[in-house]
Amino acid sequence: MEGQREKLWSKDFILLTICNLLLFMNLQMMTPAFPAYVSGRFHANDFTVSLVISLFALSAIVARLFSGEALKRGKRNQILIAGLCLALLSSAGYFYSGTIAMLLVMRILFGAGFGMVSTTFPTMTSNIIPPKRMGEGMGYFGLSTSLAMSIAPVIGLGLLGEYGFGTLVAAATVLILLIFPLIRLVRTSGAQPAKTMAASQQAGKVQFFDRAILLPCFLNLLLSITYGGLISFIALFGAEAHLANPGWFFLCNAIAILLVRPVSGKIFDRKGHIAVLIPGALLVLVGLLILSYATTMNVLLISAVFYGLGYGILQPSIQAWIINLVTPEKRGMANAAFLNSIDLGIALGSMLLGVIATATSYPAMYRMSALLMVVFLFVYFLYLAGQAKAKRRKAYLASKELGA
Repeated sequence: MEGQREKLWSKDFILLTICNLLLFMNLQMMTPAFPAYVSGRFHANDFTVSLVISLFALSAIVARLFSGEALKRGKRNQILIAGLCLALLSSAGYFYSGTIAMLLVMRILFGAGFGMVSTTFPTMTSNIIPPKRMGEGMGYFGLSTSLAMSIAPVIGLGLLGEYGFGTLVAAATVLILLIFPLIRLVRTSGAQPAKTMAASQQAGKVQFFDRAILLPCFLNLLLSITYGGLISFIALFGAEAHLANPGWFFLCNAIAILLVRPVSGKIFDRKGHIAVLIPGALLVLVGLLILSYATTMNVLLISAVFYGLGYGILQPSIQAWIINLVTPEKRGMANAAFLNSIDLGIALGSMLLGVIATATSYPAMYRMSALLMVVFLFVYFLYLAGQAKAKRRKAYLASKELGA
């Protein structure tokens, strides 16, 4: 029985990971194709193009807040089905969006559906992962997102270029359709303990956030700001540095993430977050510094490896840490907060680092971005010092009680 409880690779775990892969494949196939399509089809300016991305992100953030609360109250199936239906209808709706206004409506609807589903999948997964293997399990689950990030943009842009927007929309819609039969095969109830659920419903308190997860969410926000600077400006940085194809940065970055995530998860489970967060932050710091001095493709790819290793260590470890800090019925809220810290960080990184780049240069911007990881380490060390002080005080009071 013990071995069975510790099993990670169950049928439900595999199915949920595949479903998450299909969801993020849809997102990553469409997102990089939209700027080219919108500017070409509607002759839109840069501000309008940015709305296609930003309205989606805002809609997803708001949807996750309410989804986390609904999941806490046991409405998992309703949230999942409603979110999938919204994602399906809006994905198909892109094809019939003859005006920019209608396309923006579809993006808002897709953001809402995506926010609901992307909160539910990791919550369901965290409920079936053995507690002692949470870091490893969330690391493997997160590989679905990393895999989508590495291959979907290439597929999406290829379909757009070769066959047109209609074919791309059809392919993305089919990906969402495939989730419906797969999710029906998942048997886990993801149920909360009856006593905890009853207490939660009786209290009737709406809680979008928990102070217990403030620190890891803030650290994840800092990490995500650096990533926002990468996805927004790496192409412009590459052009300025006369690099042939800076897009290779993301491929090497994704490969490094895929390689390190399973290992870092096991270390997290055995030794805790202190064993992974410090080396992960240092790797990201070094990667950004190397990138800021890149003048050749080899240096660019080396920076991608360092950044990918650090990012692959940090993100799933922070997510597992957040999940471990809350009770089971709050995991939906915790996952929503984790995902929102990513989206908010990327948005802030795109805006704030863009201002810095305009005032200085892209290399200087990436060096400033590296300073965020110094802040990351400083805040984390303050937390560790506070924990150590509290532990010593607790031991001192316990010894005094024994002496009395």
